[in-house]
Amino acid sequence: MTQTSTPTAGARPDEVRRHNRTAVLRRLHVDGPCTRAALATELGLNRSTIKAVVDGLAESGVVSEHVPRARTGAGRPSLLVLPRPLAAVVLAVDIRVEQVAVALVGLGGEVLGRNSWILRAGDPADVLTDVVESARLLTEDLAAQVVGAGVSIPGVVRRRDGFVHEAPNLRWRDVPLGDRLTAVLGVPTLVANDAEIAARAEHLRGAARGTLDAVYVSADVGVGAGVISDGKILRGTAGYVGELGHMAINPAGLACYCGNRGCWETEVGELALGRALDLPEHTPRGVIMAALRALPEPRIDAVLGEFTEWLATGLVTIVNAFAPELVVLGDLFTALPTTVVTAVGRAVTERSLVSRAIGGTRVLTSTMGTDAKLIGAAELAFEPVLDTV
Repeated sequence: MTQTSTPTAGARPDEVRRHNRTAVLRRLHVDGPCTRAALATELGLNRSTIKAVVDGLAESGVVSEHVPRARTGAGRPSLLVLPRPLAAVVLAVDIRVEQVAVALVGLGGEVLGRNSWILRAGDPADVLTDVVESARLLTEDLAAQVVGAGVSIPGVVRRRDGFVHEAPNLRWRDVPLGDRLTAVLGVPTLVANDAEIAARAEHLRGAARGTLDAVYVSADVGVGAGVISDGKILRGTAGYVGELGHMAINPAGLACYCGNRGCWETEVGELALGRALDLPEHTPRGVIMAALRALPEPRIDAVLGEFTEWLATGLVTIVNAFAPELVVLGDLFTALPTTVVTAVGRAVTERSLVSRAIGGTRVLTSTMGTDAKLIGAAELAFEPVLDTV
């Protein structure tokens, strides 16, 4: 991800140094090891500035430098600058309807340790107790010091303080999750909607890398979306954005728990996929994904034809509204047959006025699998950390 470093005009020297330090660290964290010369070129800084920044980071133990394994040309090789994972470690938490996963992630995005468990009782206090205990065991095992935490949750979250207004599939309402975890963990804790967090991960490290405008759409028990607009997460008022699963697209459809009828997620969510596959209502999501992947090609249209139509209908509306160059399908959607994804992409291009105007919107499945939200939670935590490490 090519970046430039342009501090505000008139900034004080210490502000400029801090800006340059953050820019270098962010580049190494997201894109990995790089030579000093390449850093100067990518960030638009002169070599003496890069030298001063890298020397400072090395003295602080944040980065190290090594001779690259592959050498090109004669003369002294250019040293690679590498982030040191243990220099800054964050806790990533992915709370789902049926499972919780936690991980310690080091600078540079390396997963240092992880744990997960089935969520059988969704009481917020019990979940928080289990998260804190799991985090304690991981940090003790790795002898790591956590400097921040990020949490993904399937609900409507106030970005400012991590207040969960409503997470209907968890049956949570008005839970001050961010404040509670900050107090118990003793480190700043940021909380965001799971689809927004996954969109962040896809943009930084996944299928949407290098795109300025993209939409991530995922199906779990519900359907959510995260929007990348001009390279930034679109958050809306107070951070309440991304509930695209509750677009009402079928007036004759099923009643939705949100109070509406015919919401998009009633037509393309987990329950809808289970019905299409003729599976019992409470079939585990892993079984649903396996059934999708095992579906014989001659039967795909007969089994998933109506589902494909509803998925395309919703995506056409989304593309017309946000004009993304890319739509990334995550979670359960990653198990969809290639022919279904291709058909949906074709329908979006043909039926969306905006897609036709911009020369077509690509529709791809996520390459990050079920880790997108966990990785995104880590990146959420790193956002303020990179300015201070």
